[in-house]
Amino acid sequence: MPLRLLRVALLAVSLGTALRAVDYPYQPVPFTAVRVTGGFWEQKQEVNRTVTVPFALQQCEASGRLKNFDLAAEVMRRRAAGEKDFQIKPPTIYPFDDTDAYKAIEGAAYVLSMKPDAALEKQLDGYIARIAAAQEPDGYLYTFRTMHPDTPGHEWVGQNRWDKDPELSHELYNAGHLYESGVAHFQATGKRTLLDVCLKNAELLWRDFGDGKRRLAPGHEIVEMGLVRLYRVTGDARWLKLAQIFLDARGPGGPDYNQRHKLVVDQDEAIGHAVRANYLYSGMADVAALTGDARYLAAITKIWDNATGKKLYLTGGVGALANGEAYGADYELPHDGYNETCAALALMTWNHRMFLFTGDAKYMDVFERTAFNGFLSGVSVSGDRFFYPNPLVYDGKAKNNHEHAGRAPWFGCACCPPNLMRTLASLTGYFYAVKDEALYVNFYAQSEGEVKIAGTTVKLTQKTDYPWSGGVKLAVSPAAPKKFTLKVRIPVWAQGRPVPSDLYSYVEPANAGWRVHVRGQKVDDTPDKTGYVSITREWKSGDVVELGFSMPVHEVVGNEKIAATRGQVAFERGPLVYCVEEIGQKIDAISLKAPLAISTREQSALLGGITELVIKDGAGTDLIAIPYYAWNNRGLASMTVWMKQVK
Repeated sequence: MPLRLLRVALLAVSLGTALRAVDYPYQPVPFTAVRVTGGFWEQKQEVNRTVTVPFALQQCEASGRLKNFDLAAEVMRRRAAGEKDFQIKPPTIYPFDDTDAYKAIEGAAYVLSMKPDAALEKQLDGYIARIAAAQEPDGYLYTFRTMHPDTPGHEWVGQNRWDKDPELSHELYNAGHLYESGVAHFQATGKRTLLDVCLKNAELLWRDFGDGKRRLAPGHEIVEMGLVRLYRVTGDARWLKLAQIFLDARGPGGPDYNQRHKLVVDQDEAIGHAVRANYLYSGMADVAALTGDARYLAAITKIWDNATGKKLYLTGGVGALANGEAYGADYELPHDGYNETCAALALMTWNHRMFLFTGDAKYMDVFERTAFNGFLSGVSVSGDRFFYPNPLVYDGKAKNNHEHAGRAPWFGCACCPPNLMRTLASLTGYFYAVKDEALYVNFYAQSEGEVKIAGTTVKLTQKTDYPWSGGVKLAVSPAAPKKFTLKVRIPVWAQGRPVPSDLYSYVEPANAGWRVHVRGQKVDDTPDKTGYVSITREWKSGDVVELGFSMPVHEVVGNEKIAATRGQVAFERGPLVYCVEEIGQKIDAISLKAPLAISTREQSALLGGITELVIKDGAGTDLIAIPYYAWNNRGLASMTVWMKQVK
């Protein structure tokens, strides 16, 4: 065992980690056991590691977010030294600015898990020392109050602790991101420096809320997931109980903006602020898994059906409304929808948890669609420019990206860049899962990994150019011959449907297809009702599973109930949604006339290397389409995903 992992294991024992009798039935293979080795996602992760992570850390410093911790510590020092009235007006904009530092540290910790970096680890040590210095003696950590303790230093902050958290103070939201960061740093380095800050803060929350007498619903959910992560690493059941207390404090009769309109177990549709909502549903899944309380699962299953069947964009984005950054009504999916980057990654988090509960591929189908499109669009090919909203149409000039026209280097409200960074760095944690003697292959990317299944260690090696081609070679190499079941996901797009609902459909679904071979021999490739092809055999070193997904270009149409897409068509190939930009072509008033002739063309020197579509229609229109995730990397220009089509 590597020294770092040994240290983590020993420290976990010292923290009292206990085995949990109840948990997700399907257990993910941790991201530390899988690494990308080339291809599409290796390129994205390497840009994230070498550009986005240092850039985000530098922005946290330059924007004053880390200075907030220094100022909070200074106020405490000077007041302790006798300057009883000394306080500092918070210099940054939002009370949740602390979380940008936490998320940046979390992403950097994941990068350290991927590749040791002594300089980066030292940099994080310095940042964590500054954070720890800003923590009040009883564990409270919230710089906007500590800097200005006598009167509220911001209109969102209450006179007393927690008073305005159900509204906008974000005290518990800050705590949630702190916990996620502290656990990630501990697991990456074996150091308890930030984890101890987390536990000291959690002890305060337990004292204030643990008896359940003070009913307070966090105004911005995520503390629930953070507490569960603390529980997983420490085995202290108080943190799981506290997560459940916060869940059960929601509703009835509050605003639907932050999902306080009903008790969580009575909610049945995706509603309100989309990031808050998806974090809530993820937290509900965690608590359901670890307590065995099926009411939470029943509720989020209904909510998922609503979100996927009526409120999901073709790109996998959610949250149609700029007003409230919120889910809209059923089928309210305007092309200029908001689709916040944070909402996309939170949707991925939620869908992965739904898979871990059920073993159903449809959740990973939504995960994949979002990952390749509505999530990845949030960061530039260069890694240092970002989108907050991710619309499906743009006029080439509007300042719709938090007062920026086009991609921005940073934001006053900077939740999205470090959130995207931490998700990209830990993406390999979604590739595989195990249940009993079955190994699930959920995500296709050139990679190597190890998993323990049926009592033996199995090395998994994927060789693929996915998503540009549909061929995947998966070498399955157990340490010794062993019988178990390999379950490979057949993407819903390969089965002739864009999404696992009737929200969108292909004009010609029959063009889809796939094949599965083992050691060169065709096997029964009929997916079971959960979307997997099951291969049960005694696996031996040298076994190779070959998957072949046909990748025709599909014309996509929307459900007739979606007003915005009536009479229009979009295009996708494999898991990628395409768009057209007004760069070297005119796209004003596009009206494609059937029949269409569509071909593909590799462009290795364009946008990091892409396959573009060449679209010709019956009226002589020629268009070039690029993957949606890559739009607005060549300057300002009009863009659209959906185009009018006439017969």
